[in-house]
Amino acid sequence: MEKLIRVERTLLVGHIISMAFGLAGILVVLPNPDIINALPEIGKTALPMSMAGGGVVYMLLATAAVAVYAYRTLGLWHCLGFMIPAIGLSLVSELLGTSTGFPFGHYHYLSGLGYKIAGLVPFTIPLSWFYIGFSAYIIARAGLETLNIPQFLKYVGAIGFGSLLLTSWDFVLDPAMSQTTMSFWVWEEPGPFFGMPYENFTGWFGTGVVFMTVATFIWRLKPLTLPQNDLSLPLAVYLGNFAFATIMSLAAGIYIPILLGLVLGILPLVVLYQMATTRSKVSAPERLKAEVI
Repeated sequence: MEKLIRVERTLLVGHIISMAFGLAGILVVLPNPDIINALPEIGKTALPMSMAGGGVVYMLLATAAVAVYAYRTLGLWHCLGFMIPAIGLSLVSELLGTSTGFPFGHYHYLSGLGYKIAGLVPFTIPLSWFYIGFSAYIIARAGLETLNIPQFLKYVGAIGFGSLLLTSWDFVLDPAMSQTTMSFWVWEEPGPFFGMPYENFTGWFGTGVVFMTVATFIWRLKPLTLPQNDLSLPLAVYLGNFAFATIMSLAAGIYIPILLGLVLGILPLVVLYQMATTRSKVSAPERLKAEVI
């Protein structure tokens, strides 16, 4: 168990460091030709390679970190029970979106995020749906589990809040990532929300609801113990990726999406996290007292 925890932390640190390097490359190096010209020949050769593969690396590291965490805290069944629907159903949505415009609007991916499945969707994109979606859902599920309400409402609430947190991250990420010096996707029909069509966000929320609902039913097939007092990794993954998107948006002069993300994403995330962890700290002495009695 301790070995898995060390692996998780190493992967998480690698994920955060690679995001930081990516930000430095996109926001500092690429917009300043003088910096590039001052690089030695090996640096000029390595820079295009690192920019081309940097997005792939940080997504792979996050996927691995969350997968190891899910396996350690929930077991193989529940890990795969979320991972497979999240990756598979988000890939279907992305393939539909890039080929038909439904459910996100008309857009296409550029280079920089890895091999494209069917020539349309980088293989890393469904992975990001998994690791952000899982991080949002597990915190929402653990937080709502502390409430004295019917279990059905806990399931519905976790799906709703998990999808909202997932979409709130996209509020901040999408406008910036499509308008940077090195864009990763392009909207063929720019919309009214900082270049985004509103249907993009309904598509994100709807896709999250679908795969989280499927995962919820799969998780019900076997007993589940939620990691109430062990949520630091999903919290760090969500906050780290939100910070990445925020810095990108600030650099692009885009502010309203950040405010929306803070209100609809960070605020409920922190509240749900506090509900889960505070309740677990309180319930431990209660369980001990009950055992003594």
